[in-house]
Amino acid sequence: MDPITNPYAPGAGTQPPELAGREALREAVRIAIARLRLGRPAKSMILVGLRGVGKTVLLERMRLDAEKEGIHTLRIETPESRSLPALLAPQLRLALLRLSRVESAKEYAQQGLRALAGFATALKVKFGDIEVGLDLEPEPGLADNGDLEGDLTALLEQVGVAAREANTALVMCIDELQYVQEEELSALISALHRCALDRLPVSLIGAGLPQLRGKAGSAKSYAERLFDYPEVGPLSESDAATALVKPAEEEGVSYEPQAVQEIIRHTRGYPYFLQEWGKHAWDVATESPITLADVQLAAREAIAALDESFFRVRFDRLTPGEKRYIRAMAELGPGPHRSGDIASLLGREVTSLAPTRSNLINKGMIYSPSHGDTAFTVPLFDEFMKRSMPQQDWRHTEQE
Repeated sequence: MDPITNPYAPGAGTQPPELAGREALREAVRIAIARLRLGRPAKSMILVGLRGVGKTVLLERMRLDAEKEGIHTLRIETPESRSLPALLAPQLRLALLRLSRVESAKEYAQQGLRALAGFATALKVKFGDIEVGLDLEPEPGLADNGDLEGDLTALLEQVGVAAREANTALVMCIDELQYVQEEELSALISALHRCALDRLPVSLIGAGLPQLRGKAGSAKSYAERLFDYPEVGPLSESDAATALVKPAEEEGVSYEPQAVQEIIRHTRGYPYFLQEWGKHAWDVATESPITLADVQLAAREAIAALDESFFRVRFDRLTPGEKRYIRAMAELGPGPHRSGDIASLLGREVTSLAPTRSNLINKGMIYSPSHGDTAFTVPLFDEFMKRSMPQQDWRHTEQE
């Protein structure tokens, strides 16, 4: 079939042609934001899930849904190397400038810009990566104490008042939230809590890996009451079939039922994998319908593409010791696994491997679903590790 009309879109955060199985979550967010706009209580939301389940895609779709309703949104992806204040400041400036064009909110938005000037100036010493244009002079005593928690609270309160007066809301959409430092996450949660108490229309829709629940709770004990934490997982069999079949049907192409089942079997319903397999099955097929034989023929290309584009980029960030650790996990299967079982395979004591495990958690490769357990954050990574390190010389290698 013509590769130019191939409808599938494997890529980091690339919107798929059919966002199947996420309707309930989108509706929950829509209702929460609508309540917030009316001054009614509504929890912020943090989407948690493994890599490849479509959290980034879903977060962006929710943001666009909100923008269509006249909501002001921030779009932020948190890298490991940037501070949260540095990421928030320029985005809040843009939101305040937009709000200042609404006559009823102009005065309050300008006050917010003064708060932002004080915030950026006072925290520049501590967070040297803050770079933001200052449109107005700071107002002494407004968000300028140099204390992140207090200053961020004062700043978001000013933004919230401006949004309220403009009959809208501000929704911060922050991806990869697990990379935010605990002190900064604590300040953000505290600021959101104050806005919620004051019934100000400021909210967070975040996304991150499963360890984010525990990290938020450690940052502030009341985080569990301030947020909902919906889990974004693989698609059900029917939703996976829809995500695969519907885009092809819109191009006049169908699938044999056995071909659909084979792709779902390989991908386990993970959205990113479905896109990759759909792409390669399309490229291999010569005519409609796409058959089981086409899917089987495409398997090598699909697996190779996932290895290079999805798995290896994470694998290559690891040290030799970290690779051996996750290779031992892979030997035990998909997981979760007890830390003692992993250590036994490596011929080491659990305590000696604790720094390695901690580094892998910080890199977002693994997480602890419960005390003493360890699991991959990347679906099917155990299979990749067995392909990448098929020999057994990883078992009893000397310590690094």
